[in-house]
Amino acid sequence: MSDKSTTQASGSDLVKWIAVAVIVAAGVYANAYFAAEPLVFRVIGMLVLGGVAAWIAAKTVKGAAFVTLCLEARTEIRKVVWPTRQETTQTTIIVLLVVFVVAVVLWFLDWALGAVISRIIG
Repeated sequence: MSDKSTTQASGSDLVKWIAVAVIVAAGVYANAYFAAEPLVFRVIGMLVLGGVAAWIAAKTVKGAAFVTLCLEARTEIRKVVWPTRQETTQTTIIVLLVVFVVAVVLWFLDWALGAVISRIIG
């Protein structure tokens, strides 16, 4: 992009980010102002305002980059090889056994050091 189009994009992005900030601030104020109203209405209002703010933010350069990052992360998650139920069970049993052994060792050390300190102190 040329310098002029970069400046225009930056200027329009700034306006969009200010709009997002105003929408979020309006949502926070409205939530406090309508505190006596039923919670469901306030939640629906916040979701609508949040959706509008997110849509405007996604139209900025950084917002579009974030959306692209999220889509790429979703693609990468699909490539993950998740463990089977048997592998998960076996790993869990191993972890529990190691935790039990370490707990017994620490209990024994605590007991032994306590006995030694009791003999020294009297």
